Amino acid sequence: MAVSMLLTHHTHLQSFLEYLEFEKRYSQHTLISYKTDLEQFFSYISSAYGQTEINTVTSSYIRSWLAELKEDGISAKSINRKISALKSFFKYLLKQGVVSQTPMHTIVSPKVSKRLPVFVEEKNTETLFNYVEFSNDWKGKTDHLILSLLYNTGMRLSELINLTEKQVDLTYSQIKVLGKGNKERIIPVSNQLVKEMAEYIAQKPGNSAAVKELLVNEKGKPLYAKYVYNIVKKYLTLITTIEKKSPHILRHTFATHLMNNDADINSVKELLGHASLAATQIYTHNSIEKLKEVHKKAHPKA
Repeated sequence: MAVSMLLTHHTHLQSFLEYLEFEKRYSQHTLISYKTDLEQFFSYISSAYGQTEINTVTSSYIRSWLAELKEDGISAKSINRKISALKSFFKYLLKQGVVSQTPMHTIVSPKVSKRLPVFVEEKNTETLFNYVEFSNDWKGKTDHLILSLLYNTGMRLSELINLTEKQVDLTYSQIKVLGKGNKERIIPVSNQLVKEMAEYIAQKPGNSAAVKELLVNEKGKPLYAKYVYNIVKKYLTLITTIEKKSPHILRHTFATHLMNNDADINSVKELLGHASLAATQIYTHNSIEKLKEVHKKAHPKA
């Protein structure tokens, strides 16, 4: 019976993942996270409660799993991700008529302490683009364009490596980015970045004309995520002492610099491709910190 139960759960899970991939257009990273979280849940249910059909799972089963995760030292952020996976899964099963009600309606997500996004100071980004030397070969041109695009557009790592030449509009100085959930957004770019991209495209090596991706290596092959991550870490190490040095830090830097220079928060939301304003509002905290710093330095009674 237990084997039958696991097979049934596997069938529902597979169907759910296919729905997320082909209809919701979720990224492979998200699909793997959902799959891992749900398989862990099924494994727990099987060991704790034995043969359990999916439509008999109650909120108390889920709470007991979440309690065990907390005892094991799993962070609130990770637990919230697992709750999100379960909510989506049971919502899908409800839609398919597999369950008559979701056990998730009474599950409360634990509070996560908000941390301010880490970013690179403006003076340090100026150092990066004005004083750091890049080699005058194809690798140097590619490395510079990687950093320029990440900082000037705030795009995600996955959006960068999947960016195609067709998405770059040199005439109108803009880039069409394909973000989460296959949502498109337009990001304006500077004349300087347009010039850099135009020269890069004109000089692409080998048979790279047949490659749709904008960024390629010396052999004309598309870049992979690890390469970009390593390049960002290498160059940020030269100009900043912040602990985290990833492509996402440059996304934080893009947003923070905009907010610190009085950009409209709704505009920043659109540029980042955030689904809600709440996700963008975290960058206002850095603006407040900047105001506090200015006040402390300038006010005689501060």
